[in-house]
Amino acid sequence: MAYSVLSDGTTKAKATVAADRARRDPMRWVVLAILILLLAFTLFPFFLALLNAVKASAEYAVGGPLSIPRSIDLTAIEKFWTVSDFSRKLLNSVVISLAVSVLGVLISLFNAYAIGVGKVPGSRVILVVFLLGIMVPQESIIYPLYYMAKASGLYDTQLSVIIIFAVLQSAFGTYLLSTVLSTFPKEILEAAEMDGSTHWKTLWFVIVPVLRPTLMVLGTFFFIWTWNEFLIPLVMLVSNNNQTVSVAMGLTRGQNMSDPVLQASAAFLGIIPTVIFFLIFQRTLTRGIAAGAVK
Repeated sequence: MAYSVLSDGTTKAKATVAADRARRDPMRWVVLAILILLLAFTLFPFFLALLNAVKASAEYAVGGPLSIPRSIDLTAIEKFWTVSDFSRKLLNSVVISLAVSVLGVLISLFNAYAIGVGKVPGSRVILVVFLLGIMVPQESIIYPLYYMAKASGLYDTQLSVIIIFAVLQSAFGTYLLSTVLSTFPKEILEAAEMDGSTHWKTLWFVIVPVLRPTLMVLGTFFFIWTWNEFLIPLVMLVSNNNQTVSVAMGLTRGQNMSDPVLQASAAFLGIIPTVIFFLIFQRTLTRGIAAGAVK
């Protein structure tokens, strides 16, 4: 009798689960269709850049940007690589982005440690100032930056761009990390203090290991944001040997010049390094975002 009741209950439960799954199935397909559509919208510019980068100019003139090339023509890519000295621009972008990534994370960490753990007086006011620094558009500060770079002798040097972006981006990093550190378990900090740990040792041997996934995500964002910057490198780096990839991409179009195939080649070459960087650090990004979600 008991077996019969259990069997009936199990059957009803399975039927209920099957009915719920059948009821959810149409919605799951709708969600999947929307995600595929969004993915197509996201990948379309990359596909368009690749499609036109390997197309001959005459073929583009006849078929337009959406025509499928009949053969692979790398003339425009070779031309842009040679004319813009792309290998030099690539090296400059990597050096500047890496330096900003490391320096920005360090500045953010020190500021956040002082605000979130050290509880310096006026920490809320300092955070508001950092928030204002995030919201100020670059166009409004480009002339003061230009004037200060000229006065300090750093104009047209990569160091000027590294300092500017490290400071600007550390505003966001400081706000993010200080929010995380304000909720850091006090018991761990008190235990480290009772063991005789100094502030410096507490930062490097207690806090940094816990925050490592978040710091890696922050550094990855700083690298990509710096790589994509255009206005400040355009103003600060006037010498051809100091310019970055984004500036070189902008030089493919002028008042009396327009070569869509060359522009597509520049866009394609400019995208490749960031895609490679993302593929290398995608697991780090996933771990960092997951760690942030758990906290």
